[in-house]
Amino acid sequence: MLSTLHHPPRSLSRFLPSKSKPRSFHTKPILSSSHPIIEQPHASSTSPPQSQILSIRHSLLSRHVTATQLAESYLTRLKLTEPQLNSFLHLSNNVLKEAQAIDEKIRRNEDVGPLAGVLVGVKDNICTVDMPSTAGSKVLENYCPPFDATAVKRVKELGGIVVGKTNLDEFGMGSTTEASAFQVTANPWDVSRVPGGSSGGSAAAVSARQCVVSLGSDTGGSVRQPASFCGVVGLKPTYGRVSRFGLMAYASSLDVIGCFGSSVADAGILLNAVSGHDRLDATSSKQEVPDFTSQFVSATLLESKPLKGLRVGIIRETLDNGVDTGVKSAILGAVSHLEELGCTLSEVSLPTFSLGLPAYYILASSESSSNLSRYDGVRYGNQVVADELNALYEDSRAKGFGSEVKMRILMGTYALSAGYYDAYYKRAQQVLQSSFMCGQEKFHPSACVRTLIQKSFKAALDENDILISPAAPSAAYKIGEKKNDPLAMYAGDIMTVNVNLAGLPALVLPCGFVEGGPAGLPVGLQMIGAAFDEEKLLKVGHVFEQTLQDCRFVPPLVADGFAQ
Repeated sequence: MLSTLHHPPRSLSRFLPSKSKPRSFHTKPILSSSHPIIEQPHASSTSPPQSQILSIRHSLLSRHVTATQLAESYLTRLKLTEPQLNSFLHLSNNVLKEAQAIDEKIRRNEDVGPLAGVLVGVKDNICTVDMPSTAGSKVLENYCPPFDATAVKRVKELGGIVVGKTNLDEFGMGSTTEASAFQVTANPWDVSRVPGGSSGGSAAAVSARQCVVSLGSDTGGSVRQPASFCGVVGLKPTYGRVSRFGLMAYASSLDVIGCFGSSVADAGILLNAVSGHDRLDATSSKQEVPDFTSQFVSATLLESKPLKGLRVGIIRETLDNGVDTGVKSAILGAVSHLEELGCTLSEVSLPTFSLGLPAYYILASSESSSNLSRYDGVRYGNQVVADELNALYEDSRAKGFGSEVKMRILMGTYALSAGYYDAYYKRAQQVLQSSFMCGQEKFHPSACVRTLIQKSFKAALDENDILISPAAPSAAYKIGEKKNDPLAMYAGDIMTVNVNLAGLPALVLPCGFVEGGPAGLPVGLQMIGAAFDEEKLLKVGHVFEQTLQDCRFVPPLVADGFAQ
């Protein structure tokens, strides 16, 4: 077997806290864990997070509030917090106009879509027809696409209002937003810290309640890591579940559009809106899209063991050396919570886990080298004045791209060059030893690393319903702390890149806090599921967050005046 499983696991005790007395959900809507995760300072017990999308819909249809009033409230909050956060690169001029159109429909008793009045942030590498789409790069500064990305089009068709374009690391290459050509986004929990990346602007905007939900992109963890850093829910769907048409390509075989929300329900509703086959994307799956929200149950209606029988595998390699003590403690608290919910826990080993990071960076850099060749100042991108064609190409790219993008293009071009293709790119697709021992099986050197990773996950998921791990080895770190140490920054992707290489769905939701900042720093738990099984991840994540006590994931920047 590719995964080493133990039932019962002999070494699982090193992960699990001691047994506690089971609790009932019949009398309390919120579960109190006897092994609490690190608690946010001064946080009191609060009701579990509710769907803001459903709340907005109820308020609009019951005429308690208008879409215009909601839009004005969010815009006010955005204007108050944006100078500190820098979440957005562009803001729409049509927000109030679109909100008024929704109000008019409601006044005439016309049907409105499930996202009516919901303000949505869109990462700036996803095309929008009415706003610039720059991918955070000078080479595309002021570029306005003539079309909407399919995901954006579907959001608008269902009544969603795009409030603006969020900041990102240039072309999605980075983990902090420090590689943006325009600004650095701050973390709402501590403005001296990074929000994660590359979708840091989208995560920070939802965390600070500048918008209701947002769209990001995930190539190697760019939705999940910032979700963990900012204390929000981040969902990376199965590759092919959401159309990539209109998403500016970084690494085409890894890129997916993902969702952010302040609750699992909101992330699921947004995924429902953007999923489905698209003839404009050859990699778009024709797999049927279920109603991802059908399994959501109120905390007051949960059984005493709502996840009884659910098999959960804890990935051994993700809790070994290199993970901060506080993060590990928070994850162990989440493990204890899952056990109280009725889950059956086991330790899982993924022997291919360590192969993921080097393979990912060679493959992603190689694909980016090819994809970004189009930005030459002639076909795409801003053009500089030059006397001859080669100089035009060189100067347009030299002035248009930032240092991180240049470095990855160089790495990818080197790996794909005639003399080194076999030594680097091809080897990234192959096991590096003459044989790779995994359990009792031996693999030929021609076996693809990516295929091995996929098989390893499949074997683990054949024995477990979901797998869990930290979303990142640390909580949010200081702005500038790792900017000059790219290897340390790349190592932060170790928890997430394997999921992209396998093409699987993953959900990150906040599970606790570690010390740091004015009110603690959030930690995210990553749940990994089988291909196209987002529905199960959302069900488990929803039960988890609805039964979690003493964790209020509203950052201090907005908690006093704008907590919802």
